[in-house]
Amino acid sequence: MLLFNKKHIKEIDGHNLIAYISDKKVGLEGYIAIHRKNSSHPSFGATRLWNYSLNDDAIKEALRLSRAMSYKSALAGLPCGGGKAVLMSKKDAFTHRKEYLKSYAKKVNLLGGNFITGSDVGITRDDVMLMRKVSPYFVGVKTNPEKFTAMGLLYGLETCLLSVFGSEDLANRSFAIQGVGKIGTEFLKLIYSKAKEIYVADIDTLRVGEIKKMFPGVIVVTPQEIHKVAVDIFSPCALSNCINHRNVAELKCKAIVGGANNQLENSSIGSLLHRIGIVYAPDYVVNAGGLISVYDEYEYGNTRVKRVEERIHNIKKTLKKILDESKREKVPTNIVADTMAKEIIASY
Repeated sequence: MLLFNKKHIKEIDGHNLIAYISDKKVGLEGYIAIHRKNSSHPSFGATRLWNYSLNDDAIKEALRLSRAMSYKSALAGLPCGGGKAVLMSKKDAFTHRKEYLKSYAKKVNLLGGNFITGSDVGITRDDVMLMRKVSPYFVGVKTNPEKFTAMGLLYGLETCLLSVFGSEDLANRSFAIQGVGKIGTEFLKLIYSKAKEIYVADIDTLRVGEIKKMFPGVIVVTPQEIHKVAVDIFSPCALSNCINHRNVAELKCKAIVGGANNQLENSSIGSLLHRIGIVYAPDYVVNAGGLISVYDEYEYGNTRVKRVEERIHNIKKTLKKILDESKREKVPTNIVADTMAKEIIASY
């Protein structure tokens, strides 16, 4: 039996399931968390493979990300609940990668279709294709979730620009993109030819070099400096907790619109951003495009781009409602979004 440390209690928010998974033969170790469960629909959430130094960190990540997926689903107008899988990347995960992934897929099968998953940080589309051969509960094989996530970010960006500057036009706007992995790159593709100035950073120096060749006009800065650059829009597209008590005072942007999940260290950071006048587009609202696309794949067995695009376009309407209420009631945007999501979930 896995006992949870008391430190985890604050992360547990009515979760339906927290499962510890392990296979010593291949070095598999991780957690699957299901937050809210709509009785007639499975819970959706991608799988993350990362080098967590402590089990505590992995558990907390699974709990927070699964809750965010519930909120994301609710505000995207989807009937599914939220879940998340977090796998701890250890030496054996790379020396026996295929067997590691197959073993994990078998663990997903044990949940009997209550959890539908796909790729997140550390998991590629090829990985998903491999695991799909073992488990029918993997999605993202007929669509490009990152492309649709970036599309949603663009809609969220336009909504924020209109709210902050009175125009959706990117022509005179500057950006700082933190992380140019799958989502950061797709977002960069959409804004590169339109933006005035774009700064980028990533912990992977080889990736930065590739991006500079693909987009020669970008300005490369270090990961330690990217959030400090004076720009109109800061776009976190890397990992969680990237806006925290240590760096929030160093931000020099007018708004935050990014693809990373759980960008705020905790809800109090949203209050700090509101107080200093930085408009925050709640991450689980604007980065919902990928979820929308894979749910569409699950629901229809295919992906009709026009149908997916129409669903993603609703992000503009949802975010506008959040930003308007935040201004009117003088309440941080993350609190407004959380309240809206909880009300929807309560109606299931």
